[in-house]
Amino acid sequence: MRKWLAIVLGLVVGQLPLSAQEYLYEIGAAGGIGAYVGDISSNPFHKPGGAYGVLFRQHINYRWALKYNLSMTRVKGSTEGLSNVFPGNAQFSFSRPVMDFGAEAEFNFFHYGMGESYKGTRRFTPYIVTGLGFTAVPRKGDGYFSLHIPMGVGLKYKMARRWNLCVEFTMRKTLGDKLDGKVLDDPYRITSAAFKNTDWYALTMISITYDIGRKCVDCNPSSAF
Repeated sequence: MRKWLAIVLGLVVGQLPLSAQEYLYEIGAAGGIGAYVGDISSNPFHKPGGAYGVLFRQHINYRWALKYNLSMTRVKGSTEGLSNVFPGNAQFSFSRPVMDFGAEAEFNFFHYGMGESYKGTRRFTPYIVTGLGFTAVPRKGDGYFSLHIPMGVGLKYKMARRWNLCVEFTMRKTLGDKLDGKVLDDPYRITSAAFKNTDWYALTMISITYDIGRKCVDCNPSSAF
């Protein structure tokens, strides 16, 4: 009798929905817009180009996560209508594809997850993000490659136990001044350095991810901190 009872209980427990923190990872896709901020634009939403990408997120605990992302966007710019005047009243415009790869740390303001309400988990949380990445413009004769530092904010919402919706805005500070092309390399004749007079670009992305990789709860219990 006890043997059959144990089997039945095992089957029932096996069918119960799993806690969100019983999964180690998330995978998903993102889409949105990208925009350039540099010598001829200071508006992160001016002349946006389409952006798309994939991401992989590793759960550290309820508050911390590591994210790895690969994305593509197009940055654009034009001097038309600018109040600033370039030397010689020169006029410029450009449109360039940008590849972005990075590793970022995310800090959730609330314990993000479903179930285990005694640990204060919430289905919704704002978060901040920073890290390190690479920016590349694959263009023959006028290509560009640089490290970048992402800084941003976002919102996460757990639509279901294994499905997540995120909205994120980040600014990427490149460590160079040629994101917009050679023609706009120091147009004001101001010498650039790694953290001086460099180009930026912004990504505004919406992503949907799916939790994978169930934890071994007995040997790797979830942390509430």
